[in-house]
Amino acid sequence: MLEKLHIEDGKLVECNDDNAVVFVYVAPDDDEKKYLVDELKIDEHTLNSSLDPDEPSRLEFEPEHVAMIIKRPKHYAPQEEFLFKVLSVGVFLFADRLVIVVAEDIALFDGKIFNRINSIIDISLKLIYRAILHFVEHLRAINRISDELEMQINVSMENKYLLNLFTLEKSLVYYLNAIHSNAALINRLKGCTAKIKFTQENLEFLDDMSIENTQCLAQTEIFSQVLASMMDARASIINNNMNTLIKNLTIINVIFLPLNLIAGIGGMSEYTMVTGKMNWKIAYSLLMLAMVIIGFLTVILLKKFMPGPHRHINGK
Repeated sequence: MLEKLHIEDGKLVECNDDNAVVFVYVAPDDDEKKYLVDELKIDEHTLNSSLDPDEPSRLEFEPEHVAMIIKRPKHYAPQEEFLFKVLSVGVFLFADRLVIVVAEDIALFDGKIFNRINSIIDISLKLIYRAILHFVEHLRAINRISDELEMQINVSMENKYLLNLFTLEKSLVYYLNAIHSNAALINRLKGCTAKIKFTQENLEFLDDMSIENTQCLAQTEIFSQVLASMMDARASIINNNMNTLIKNLTIINVIFLPLNLIAGIGGMSEYTMVTGKMNWKIAYSLLMLAMVIIGFLTVILLKKFMPGPHRHINGK
C-alpha cells in the first residue's frame, strides 16, 4: 500500500498528484519492491531490513540517498498477552523526496511534533523523536501493568500472573535493545552533519533528541532491573500463599478429626456384636487401648523408616 503526502502550512497532507514529497510504503508487494530497488536504487538488503523486526538501527550513505533503519514499538494487541514487541522502519532520504517503508500500517505522523515541519529532513528527525516518545508511553503502560500484576500476585496461588511478569520482563529486553540501537543511530547522525546538510535548528533538535533517548534508556534499564530482581520474591509470595492455604486446611482437619473419631467409635454397633455379652464398658476400653497402642507403634515405625530432617556433620 502506498500513501503520498506533501507539506502544506507546516503539516503533512495527503495528496495524489506530483506535489508529493513523502511516500509511505506499507508492507510493499513484489512490484513495489521492484520499483524501489530498480528505479530508486535502494539496496535490496536495506529494504528487507526495513521489514525485519530484529534488524538493528543503522545509518548508511548511498550515492543518491541516505538510508536509516529506526526502531519503534509495535502496536500492542490484547491477544499478545503482555508481550510488547518492536518493529523496524526504513527511512530513505533523497534530495527531493522521503521514502518510508514499514511492515505494518501504523500511525507514523501522530502527535503535535508534526504540526511544524519545514523540510523532509525535519520529518526524518521527528520520526526518530516520535519513536522515542512512543517508547516512553509504552514504558508507563508497562509500569502500570506491573503494579496491577503485583497486586494480583499478593493474593494469588497460581503462576498465571507471575508468567505475565516474565513476559513483561522479556518485553523490556526487546525495548532495551531497540532504544540502545536508536542511540547509536542518533550519535551517528550527529557525526554526519556535513553529509546530510543539517541546519542549526536540526542540530539543536538532535541534541534534545539524544537527551530524551538517554533518559528513556535509563528508565528502561531501571524497570528491567527491578522486575528481574523482584521475580524470586514474587515467586516466594505465591508459595507462601499456598502454604497458608494448606495450613488453614490442616487446622480445619485437626479440628474435625477428633470429632469424626468419636462419632466413628460411638457408631460402631457391630463391635458389640463381636464382643458378645461382654460389658460394653470393658469392650470399649479395650478398643481404645488397642487404638492407642497401634497409634504409638505407627509413630515408632514412621520415625524409624522415614527420613527425618537430621543433619550429619563430620559423621555426627
